[in-house]
Amino acid sequence: MNATAHPTIALRPMLPADAPLLAEIFRASIMELTAEDYSEAQREAWASAADDEAAFGARLAKLLTLVGTMQGSPVGFASLKAPDFIDMLYIHPAAAENGVATTLVAALEKLAVARGAAKLTVDVSDSATEFFRKRGYMPQTRNTRTVGGEWLANTTMEKKLVAKE
Repeated sequence: MNATAHPTIALRPMLPADAPLLAEIFRASIMELTAEDYSEAQREAWASAADDEAAFGARLAKLLTLVGTMQGSPVGFASLKAPDFIDMLYIHPAAAENGVATTLVAALEKLAVARGAAKLTVDVSDSATEFFRKRGYMPQTRNTRTVGGEWLANTTMEKKLVAKE
């Protein structure tokens, strides 16, 4: 029996040195966790956004990017773009189902409220729709976009935020 059935999840800001590891988490998350909803060609096109790790790191550095860690090692990340839009949420497959995504989204919601946002919007992959629905996000529109010559579908979801008094 494992004494750490629920390992402690910690959050910290992204550091420039995190870029290569976050790019790997991004790729692994897409390739392994979205296989039921997207073809291999679609996943490879999507994951190719991290092929240029310097550009990927620069993109994350322009956003408010939080890194979720377990036992000090990064296992996921989430980014807030503007005060009211979740740009990215990716968890390494080995850490999925451990509460990392929930912890990251809860932190982004608190930050959004602190920045005056009345709602939080996110473009959600088909694989993550149920995760966000369970957290109070409601589907708004269905989208398709081309990435690397492949069509990818997602859903814009929105959650009304309540400022804590």
